[in-house]
Amino acid sequence: MRIHHLNLGSMRAIDPTYDSLPSAPAVCHALLVETAGSGLVLVEAGLGRDDIARPGEMLDAEWAEAVAPALLSAETAVEQVARLGYDPADVRHIVLTHLDVDHSGGLPDFPHARVHVMEAELKAAYAEAPSRRYRPGHWAHGPDWAAYQPSGERWFGVEGVLELDGVPPEILLVPLAGHTHGHAGVAVHDGSRWLLHAGDAYFYHRELEEKDPEVHPLMDILQNSSQVDEERRLSSRETLRALRNEHGVEVVSAHDPWEFARHA
Repeated sequence: MRIHHLNLGSMRAIDPTYDSLPSAPAVCHALLVETAGSGLVLVEAGLGRDDIARPGEMLDAEWAEAVAPALLSAETAVEQVARLGYDPADVRHIVLTHLDVDHSGGLPDFPHARVHVMEAELKAAYAEAPSRRYRPGHWAHGPDWAAYQPSGERWFGVEGVLELDGVPPEILLVPLAGHTHGHAGVAVHDGSRWLLHAGDAYFYHRELEEKDPEVHPLMDILQNSSQVDEERRLSSRETLRALRNEHGVEVVSAHDPWEFARHA
C-alpha cells in the first residue's frame, strides 16, 4: 500500500528545543493510504472547508486564539486528494485517532465515507459537545460511524488492537487512551514495515527517545491541559517508546512539524 503524508492544517509556529532545527508551524499530520480493494483510506480529517469558510461558527474562539490555525483551503484533505489526481469520492474510509476539533473538521467534506473511531471517543464527543474540544458541526451531516471497543488481540504486545470493518487487515486501530478516553493510534503496514500514527499520544519527537527523552516546553503545556487521564497518557507514551525502540515500528504524531517534514 502506498502512504501519502499530508498536513491538514498549519498552526502557531513553535521553536525546537535544540538549534539544529528551524522554527516551524505546528501541523495536523494525516495519512492518505491507497489500498487495492477498499479505495482510499484517510487517517485523520484535519480542518475542513467549513472551518475555513466559517471559523467563528465551526471553531471554538478560545481554541482558535491559542493555536492560531492558518485556515488555508489548500491544506484541506479534500483539496489535497484532488491535487493527487483522485475524486474525493474515492475516500471510502476515514480512521480517526480521536474527535478533537483539529482531527475531525474535514469529515463533512467526505459525507459518504465510513468513519472509524473508538466507541468511548464517540460517546464522549456526543456527550460533551459543543466544547473547546468537540464541535458538533463536524458531524452534523450524520457520518456513517463504525465504533469499536478494544478487543483481545495483541500487536507487538499491545492489547486490544482492532481490525476495521471493510478495511484491509494491514490497517489497525491501536488503543492509546489518556489524551482522551477513546484515543487510539492507527497502524499501517506498507508492505515492508509498520507505521503507527499516534495522534496526540505524544506531541514532540524527542519524547520517544530511548535515552534522555525530552518534552517540548510549550507543547507539553498543551498536552497537560488537554489530557483526561495523565496516568494512562504516560502509559500510552511508554507503549509508543517500546514500539519504536524495541520493535522497530515507525511512529509519528499529529502535530510535530519536524517529524512531518521527514515524510512530506
